[in-house]
Amino acid sequence: MARTVEVVGVPMDLGADRRGVDMGPSAIRYGGLTTQLEGTGVDCTDGGDIQVPRPEGSDPTTDDDIDGEATYLEQTRIVCDRLRNRVRRIRDAGRFPLVLGGDHSIGIGTARGVADVDTGVLWFDAHGDCNTPATTPSGNVHGMTLAAILGEGIFAGRSWAAGAEIEAENVALVGVRALDPGERELIERSAIRAYTMADIDERGITAVVREALAAVTDGTDQLSVSLDLDVLDPGEAPGVGTPVRGGISYREAHAAMEIVATEAETALAALELVEVNPILDEHNRTAELACELAASAFGDTIL
Repeated sequence: MARTVEVVGVPMDLGADRRGVDMGPSAIRYGGLTTQLEGTGVDCTDGGDIQVPRPEGSDPTTDDDIDGEATYLEQTRIVCDRLRNRVRRIRDAGRFPLVLGGDHSIGIGTARGVADVDTGVLWFDAHGDCNTPATTPSGNVHGMTLAAILGEGIFAGRSWAAGAEIEAENVALVGVRALDPGERELIERSAIRAYTMADIDERGITAVVREALAAVTDGTDQLSVSLDLDVLDPGEAPGVGTPVRGGISYREAHAAMEIVATEAETALAALELVEVNPILDEHNRTAELACELAASAFGDTIL
């Protein structure tokens, strides 16, 4: 991939109910991200971290005009606005944004930062991230990210979250295995394509990812890839905010990123790595795996 990658960290944990993912960007950098990327022939520069409000002294209260619950929603808006602007500046400078989280609520900012034209979204995640404040069982915004991007529920009138440049038919979830009732209802009534672990078990990761890529890039100008490390089985990636048993394997994850590199390189506009929690990790192995997977997405191969 002949381009300059700019890394931007978002040490955000306000969208989750477990502390620690705010240290994810530092853990990934410490895991050797720059070395891994430069080993693929990519020029890499680090743009530092976006400033994030701390929970101490922040008011978690849900807005009065919202039907339901969305903890730290105003703070999430602030962070996602900052990330959107940073991603746009990176792209305006001719560089490629590599976003490090942080909890998955930051995906709103990444998506809005790249979606100045019709954009497909490939979302690797154990969860649906399709709740709204009215359907969420937890109030955690990292479980609402896709619903926000697609303008579902209260997000329909919020320009910082939703945009017409990302349509449901150009969004694919891969590796899903934990859905709340409201998420299942949204996926079933919308044009979102959801590939569960049962689909991967039956058809294999390569067939699933190729089909998902073809779907999200049909009629779009570019692709944004969001990789939540909890898509992997906790045995492979123990250091994640919300682990779910039965995820994809080490080799399946690499195969998925290798397909992104070979079949979507020219369309790829952004990559984000989220939900690494070093407090729960074992010798930083999840962060190191994130670095490896990023390298695979940029073209690293065995031979």
